[in-house]
Amino acid sequence: MMAENHVVVGATSGIAGAICKELAGQGANLILLGRNADELEKMSADLQIRYEVDVHVVEFQATEFRLHADVARRCHDLADGDLTAVYICHGNLIDQQESQESCDLMLSSLEVNMTSFVTICEPFAEILESQGYGRLIGISSVAGDRGRQSNYIYGAAKAGVTAYLSGLRNRLFHKGVHVMTVKPGFVATKMTAGLLDPKSPMVATPEKVARDILRASKRRKNVLYTPRRWCLIMAIIESIPEFIFKRMKM
Repeated sequence: MMAENHVVVGATSGIAGAICKELAGQGANLILLGRNADELEKMSADLQIRYEVDVHVVEFQATEFRLHADVARRCHDLADGDLTAVYICHGNLIDQQESQESCDLMLSSLEVNMTSFVTICEPFAEILESQGYGRLIGISSVAGDRGRQSNYIYGAAKAGVTAYLSGLRNRLFHKGVHVMTVKPGFVATKMTAGLLDPKSPMVATPEKVARDILRASKRRKNVLYTPRRWCLIMAIIESIPEFIFKRMKM
């Protein structure tokens, strides 16, 4: 039986790194995409030695939008057979106040978290569509469910990701490809270091989130809140009438 081939975009992020370890532990071959070549090579060597799987590294710069189709084709060429699944995990988290005060930071938040998400997803979607099977898993956020004054620029980008994945799921369902939207709550990663208390019961580990993602993906779940409690939390937040919500500080 031929090994599965999984592509992980933004592989050095906390959640993506945990996904890679879980997949390698299951014997899957990996193609890692990211901007830090040295970090990717170290990660690749560790996974190959520890799990004895094939691991390839491809440079990926999120804002080099017009090169993303070539990046996707390169991944397909490197795979030993078809692609089993593609995980889109890259992103950045810029302080809301700093984003409000700097056009460059605002554009970085929108371009990295939304625009580049779409421009890398589309060529991978075409590859999976041509195969007639496979899975595409995109990480959005609970922040995209309702705009809040504390992170509405980041939240707007993630809301766009959620809407995009919904449409892509509708399109690819008819081609035998499954698309899953992941909405993590608070996760203890390098991106949230100093912002969250990792010991809080409301904060999940990347390993917990990775296991949830892989389990839900195999079950072809459409939308995953992880940890599960965030589905209820966001349902409550979304149910608050706007005339009350606008008076709140969240």
